[in-house]
Amino acid sequence: MSIDWAALGQVFGISLAVTVGMVGVFTLGIVGTSRKPAPDQGGTAAAVPGGAVGASPLARTGAYACFAVCAAVVAYGIYLIVA
Repeated sequence: MSIDWAALGQVFGISLAVTVGMVGVFTLGIVGTSRKPAPDQGGTAAAVPGGAVGASPLARTGAYACFAVCAAVVAYGIYLIVA
């Protein structure tokens, strides 16, 4: 029995890169959903408990796109395992 160390190294390297990339994309999604725009002067941000306001529509859309990319990569991984 012989081990193809070059192929094993390639699998390890690609797995590590994809894992780090997916963690980064998921983190961007979390940040996008929790981002709070700066309150305007004289605004009513204090009316909301804690002064928290929702994320902007562009940030929320980007966050949902990040989550969709994560879901697509997971689905592709499951497809590769099953096929």
